[in-house]
Amino acid sequence: MNPDTAHSSALRPGPAQHTAPARHFTILLSATPRGARLARRLAAEELHRWGWPYDTEANRTATLLVAELAANAVRHGRVRGRDFRLRLTLRPGGPALRIEVTDPSPDRVPPAPGAVPPPSPDLESGRGLLLVEALSTHWGTADDDPYTKTVWCEVALS
Repeated sequence: MNPDTAHSSALRPGPAQHTAPARHFTILLSATPRGARLARRLAAEELHRWGWPYDTEANRTATLLVAELAANAVRHGRVRGRDFRLRLTLRPGGPALRIEVTDPSPDRVPPAPGAVPPPSPDLESGRGLLLVEALSTHWGTADDDPYTKTVWCEVALS
């Protein structure tokens, strides 16, 4: 792990602890295919720690969403020498997971939710945001500063 990694204090909570305070995980990863793969693996591990084991539908869905957003950050938001950031926030009471992927390319903004065009049937790519739209409760983009953009989504884990 790098110094930008933040873990929750609970190591392996049981299902009864899903209403605990919000939990956060943040890490900077290289904007490479290897970094995108690592984002998915680290998200699966963190969800496992938080009480959603690897073999649950919630873990599989959330890690698929992380994989799609991380792959888009690497493919469409990459700036040479700059990393992307993965942030997971588990909100109690739902529980709902917010997934945020921040990249250094604020000028390359994806289509708005509901406006993602269908991919050409003869192309092998172009379906990532359609998956995000279908599997998340809602998603969007944020441009909190002029140097980055964040694509986020939320998914119910119950």
